This record gives sequence, C-alpha cells and structure tokens, in this order.
Amino acid sequence: MTPVQHAASGAMERTWLSHHRERVMGTVVTLDVFGEPDVARKEVYLRIARARALLHRADAVFSTWKEHSPINQLRRGEITVAEAPREVATVLEACAMARSLSDGWFDPWAMPGGLDPSGFVKGWAAQHALGALSMPGVTGGIVNAAGDVVASGSPGPCRPFRVAILDPSDRRRFACVVELDGGIATSGTYERGEHLIDPPTGQPVARAASASVTGPDLGLADALATALAVAGPAGLAFIEPIEGYEGYVIGYDGSWQSTANFPFDTRPRPGP
Repeated sequence: MTPVQHAASGAMERTWLSHHRERVMGTVVTLDVFGEPDVARKEVYLRIARARALLHRADAVFSTWKEHSPINQLRRGEITVAEAPREVATVLEACAMARSLSDGWFDPWAMPGGLDPSGFVKGWAAQHALGALSMPGVTGGIVNAAGDVVASGSPGPCRPFRVAILDPSDRRRFACVVELDGGIATSGTYERGEHLIDPPTGQPVARAASASVTGPDLGLADALATALAVAGPAGLAFIEPIEGYEGYVIGYDGSWQSTANFPFDTRPRPGP
C-alpha cells in the first residue's frame, strides 16, 4: 500500500544527492539522500548499493513467495531456527516482543499457512537500509517502503522531514501531515483488500480503515500498525504506554483518534 507520501516542503534547501527506486519485497522502495554539495558522489553510490543489497537479502531470506527461502524452509520444518540465517532468529525475537507489546494483536505464528513475519520484516529491512546510507557529509536520508517510511537527519536546515497520511476514503486527499523523527508505518485494507488477520480467529479482519504508528524503530512500528488496524481504536490503549511510539486511527466513518503525543504537523479535519 502507499498510504504515506513525502511532503515536499523544504526538501531542496540542501543538495539532493541521490534518489533511487528499487523493486523488491513485492513492492517499490525509494531511497533519498540529502547532504552537503561537496560530498563524494561515488561514496554515496556505494552506500546506496549497500542499502539495496540489504533489501534484497531481506527478500531472499523472508519472502513467503519464494519456494526455497529460509523462512519457507522453516515453515515446512526442513530447517530449524538455529540452522537458518542468523537474521531469522533476530527477527523472530523481535516479533515475539511485538506480539507481547500488542497484547497478541500482532502474531506471526497465527497466520494462515504458518509462521509469517512479513508484517515486521518490511519495516525492519527499510530501517537497516537507512542505516547503510549514513556517512560523513550526508545530513539526511529517507527510505519509503510502499508507505512505511523511516528517516534520519533532515532535508534542510531547521526543517524536519514531513510525510502525509492518505485519506482512506479518498486517496487523492491527505488525512493529515506528520513531522517525522524516526519511522511511520500505516496499515489498512483500502489498498490491498482483506489481508489483515485477526489472530484469535485466523480470519481477515480490520476494525479501522487506516492505522498509523510512529516510533524510533520502523520494524516495531510496522508490526504495531498492523496490530492497531486489526484491533481498531481500542488498540490505542496498548500503543500509549510504549515509550517513543504513538498511534493514529481513522474509522470507516471518517472519525479519528490518536494517542496523546502523535506528531501531527497538520492535524486531521474533524470527523463526522
């Protein structure tokens, strides 16, 4: 889905060093790098190449669409976690933490067909790709994995990155604009249909038209946004106590609710 778009304000006050689009993990990922004009472009290119390699590695290891991926081998019982690539254990430990923090509303072990950590992996991979872009002279970077966005630094002096959350009832409009410091993930059914699973029943369920979570780690924000979309507005209760993370929910009737400190730059219009 593409529920979050870049807001352009202030984006050209520093040199836009690179923009790259990569088709990976079944979607399009964009990487943008900002920095000082004298940064060595060859080194920026190498950093982009490293970020691309990390994204493709995540796809190769965790894709449930690739028959021989390690995650599918694990699902079929052909290998153990100890025999899988080392990042499998890391991701599954993080998924277990996300399951606990979300009171079980995010549960990769409750998916039809078996273990499926996809709701965590896209954000996790984007977070690692962003880390690969860091180098002297680079003052800002942003990775957008089909609407799950993570940024560091800024696009211009005293200007934060801003992203817009789309209105699920009319994707030509923005529901609001968010000042981004870290990551934001948005989940819902208006782009991909009924793909969100209710862990207790194993059935497709979404109790919110759109659910967004911000926080310092995009992998965890991705998992929590999935949980919040399934749980609906009641899920804000498990987001609120998690330090550094905030949630925002849009109902099917256009109404909205958020945690106390959700980082609105432009607030949503009043609901019905």
